Amino acid sequence: MAYNEQLADRIRQSLSALKDVEEKKMMGGLTFMIKGKMCLGIVGDELMCRIDPAIYEQALGRKGCREMDFTGRPMPGYVFVNESGMKSSKDLAYWTGLALEFNKKAKASKKRKA
Repeated sequence: MAYNEQLADRIRQSLSALKDVEEKKMMGGLTFMIKGKMCLGIVGDELMCRIDPAIYEQALGRKGCREMDFTGRPMPGYVFVNESGMKSSKDLAYWTGLALEFNKKAKASKKRKA
């Protein structure tokens, strides 16, 4: 599955002042890792955000936001945002801000042994 390159460029621009940003192709899309932790991503035309599970339900009430059910069941703390929820730079900044704020306290996935 291809991912939205224009959205990738918007995210790159919003993260340009940060250090420790790494892009990885995974889950059929593109993932932005911050300090070794999954933070944001793109699957198709949707933005994926890893947010604080404490505000998960509140976030779902925002325009364009839905549960991330990539595995067939919802994953609390992860949401998808469609185009209607991130049309403006301000909207995108809201979602990237939530993800970056949670990234500070999120735990990194354990490295798999080769």
